[in-house]
Amino acid sequence: MTLKTLFGKSPFNWLPVANQKPTFIILFILTLLVMTNLQIIGAPLVTDAAPQGIVSYEFAGNMTIAQEILDSWGTAGQVSAGLSLGLDFLFLFAYAGSIGLGCVLAAKKLAPQGVTVYQIGVYLAWGQWLAAFLDYLENYALIKILLGSELALWPGMARWCAIPKFALVGAGLLYLIVSGVVILSRRRDI
Repeated sequence: MTLKTLFGKSPFNWLPVANQKPTFIILFILTLLVMTNLQIIGAPLVTDAAPQGIVSYEFAGNMTIAQEILDSWGTAGQVSAGLSLGLDFLFLFAYAGSIGLGCVLAAKKLAPQGVTVYQIGVYLAWGQWLAAFLDYLENYALIKILLGSELALWPGMARWCAIPKFALVGAGLLYLIVSGVVILSRRRDI
């Protein structure tokens, strides 16, 4: 099987078509619930050294900055960061599933617009699973630092996983927004 054959098919082909929309709704609700809890857990992580909370930690890039962030959080904040990173392992499956399946559902609705529009949606659905894998690696690196590792590899690894992760997730969300506008405008024209 070639890569073109593999990635030309939806990562959700295993899921019966009749179950895709209900599954999307469940994954979307789960994503919102976990995201809300991550925001609550992460609120104490916003400090002068980490103005974006856990995201600042993800992008630290080197051990000096990562350690400044950890120091600014103190023990209680580091416990919150650990909880946040642990919960993020559930979140990465929820967002990858909901955004990915959303891209597939939108692509199917837009299929009459052309094969390219459909293929972009399918590629972005696969991209969400790549984003989830990068998120997993990023979390692993951040947990290693949190547990006291001083290996200089970890902050850089976290940063270089976070950058494409956010780009892939952002591209998937942009596809969903643009698709939603196109689909809604088509409905109004009817």
